Amino acid sequence: MIRFDNRVAIVTGAGVGLGRSHALGLAERGARVVVNDLGASTDGQGVSSDAAISVVEKIKAIGGEAIANGADVSNEEQVTDMVGETMKEWGRVDVLINNAGILRDKTLAKMTLDDFRKVVDVHLMGSATCCHAVWPIMREQGYGRIVLTASASGLYGNFGQSNYGAAKAAMVGLMNVLHLEGRRDDIRVNTLAPTAATRMTESLMPDEALALLKPETITPGVLYLVSENGPSRTILSAGAGTFAQTRIYETQGHLIEGEITPEAVADSWADITEPTHQQELQDAFSQTRKYAVRAAQAKGLSLNW
Repeated sequence: MIRFDNRVAIVTGAGVGLGRSHALGLAERGARVVVNDLGASTDGQGVSSDAAISVVEKIKAIGGEAIANGADVSNEEQVTDMVGETMKEWGRVDVLINNAGILRDKTLAKMTLDDFRKVVDVHLMGSATCCHAVWPIMREQGYGRIVLTASASGLYGNFGQSNYGAAKAAMVGLMNVLHLEGRRDDIRVNTLAPTAATRMTESLMPDEALALLKPETITPGVLYLVSENGPSRTILSAGAGTFAQTRIYETQGHLIEGEITPEAVADSWADITEPTHQQELQDAFSQTRKYAVRAAQAKGLSLNW
């Protein structure tokens, strides 16, 4: 059975929706939880501690331990204070679930760059800032579990969400690097791509779909990701009780011999995009080696790399 007894978890954006569900799920299975929520509206306006306090009270009512925190995840000083408060209270941080986010949807042509920056700041810089704050603690412990929250808007695109989609796609790149950097110290980093009925999606879906897409249908997947035997470097897509792994593949590709021109690329397009033998690459240099070795072989050279 998956339990989190004696584990300490920080969940950002945990006052409502997915974050609230994650915080309660962790607490129900024994974790001590920092319920972080700025209390802002979906577009990042306003501040209130009511939602976070409500979740803490609910956790305490079921016999759990929790504290509320109102840090703005995009504010480094406030995040540092949040992690310091957690260490003072419980002396460790085992789990970080980066869930806080905002929406400022418009087409790129109508969007201000301030709105673009703000969404990227909260989703990308907020996640990076929280990871940066807990990283030394997890390294010292030799244990850590981190979840970043992406979105289908970032993985596949969604009209009117260039800022949100760009920030959410960035979670995959952040995960890939942190997985490699944390592997030695048993810090496992995964990405959740949820589809849920929350404040941020309620105006986008019919009532029938909202009834099926409850946050509680997603949280079990998150709890597995942050468990002791959970995976690392996994994009878990989830919604309405369905869970899937999203993967990034690279085709085998085609080596253009002779003059490398745009016309040669166009003529070889079918071979370049042929999916047979496509594969997942494990790091950036896997791709570099693949290309260099193939070019060397074509020239009859031996490249020991």
